[in-house]
Order: sequence, then C-alpha cells, then structure tokens
Amino acid sequence: MTLIDAIILGALQGITEFLPISSSGHLVLGQALLGIEIPGNAFEVVTHLGTLLSVFCVFWKDIFSLITSINQKESQKYILYILMGTLPAVIFGLSAKTTIANIFDSVQLVSGALIFTGLVLFFSKRLKSGSKPISLKSGIIIGLAQAVAIIPGISRSGMTITTAMALGTSGKGAAKFSFLLAIPAISGAGLLTALDTSFSGISIPSISLFAAFLSAFIVGYVSLKWLLGMLESGRFHLFGYYCIFVGLMTMIVM
Repeated sequence: MTLIDAIILGALQGITEFLPISSSGHLVLGQALLGIEIPGNAFEVVTHLGTLLSVFCVFWKDIFSLITSINQKESQKYILYILMGTLPAVIFGLSAKTTIANIFDSVQLVSGALIFTGLVLFFSKRLKSGSKPISLKSGIIIGLAQAVAIIPGISRSGMTITTAMALGTSGKGAAKFSFLLAIPAISGAGLLTALDTSFSGISIPSISLFAAFLSAFIVGYVSLKWLLGMLESGRFHLFGYYCIFVGLMTMIVM
C-alpha cells in the first residue's frame, strides 16, 4: 500500500462512514478498484479512530451536555436508549461474524446491498418530519436497523436515520441519535478489530497509517457537517440515486 492509497482509502472511509452510502461496502469496492488487499486489521482500526474523532468534534456540545447533566432523569434515559440501541448490533455482529466476513469477499453481494440502501433512502423522501422524542421502544427499533447495517453495502446512517424518521422523529433528532449511537458502535467495532490484530507484525508503514487516520478524520468531519445540512434541506433521499447507480454499475462491470 502506497501513501496515496492510504490517503484515498482513509478519505473513502471518512466520507462513507457518515453519508448514507455504506463505508464497509465502499472499502470493499475501493480495494477491488485499486487492486490492493489491506494486510491485517491495523488500517481498519486507525480509520475507525479517525471517524470516531470526527463524531466527537461535531457533536461535542451534545456529548458534553449529556455528561454534565447525567444526574438528570432525561439524560439518564437518553443514555439508556443509546445503550439499548447498541445491543442488537453487538449480538448480530458477534453471532454472524463469519458470515459477514464472507460477504466482504463478494463484490456482487455488496452491490445488491447498495441497491437496497438506495431504495431505503428513496423511501425516506415520503416521510414527514415529526416531533416525537426518542423512547426506549424506538431506540431498540433503530438499534435493530443499525444491526442490519453491519452487512457490507447497507448504510448504517441511512438505515438508522430513515428508521428514526419513520417512527416520527425529526430529521435533526434522528441524526443526533444516529450519530451518538455510532459512538459505541464504531468504538466496539474498532476494539474488536484491535483485539484480532497483531500490531507487532504490521506491514503498513506508520506514515501511511497516520495519513489514513488524518484523512478519515478530516473527510469524516466535513461529510458529517454536509449530511446534517442535507437533512435540514430535505435532500437526504438524493443519496439513494448514488447508491443504486454504484450498485448497478459494480454489478455489471465487476
């Protein structure tokens, strides 16, 4: 892997982690197009850390507010909803680990999953922005949607935000819960990957890993701000065209 490859794949992780176009699916396609195979899991760990840092930077006020008001009942309930919403992904991720790994090796399956994501995003256009707050029930249902998005090609943000809006939450409230829900999800995925990684025998140069981390962080931050703007303007569904186009083209060409 060259330094340029690391920057490109880091940027790819950053832009697709938050935009509803599937980061895992694009990393599979990105490696196939660049003709490289990333050795080990160290690269995945550092790019996860980069995107996680961008979430903290964008939502630091919400995170700080939850921490400082943790003695208040509303904050405690919201944190509980995030934790309960995380459980489905943990259960599904651990129980179907081998199956998910096999999907990573199939470009065709990833293409089909991207088309499915596009259809879900088109559905979001028909949803009217509501005002219902997140509840324990809706938190778990959104968590189930996040669990489905573990499949490469299915967007985590697309599934969780669309599900939250379908349950009557506003676009802004859906995005906030989705990305706060991403913190334990990304942290957990990074931790599990790190535990499976032997850092003593890493073949990727340190400068490439740092470049990938920085690229994932900067692009992730910009992408997250852009997505929030798209939600505010009611253009969230437009990402569906991209997902279906990429899915169909990949299915035909590769």
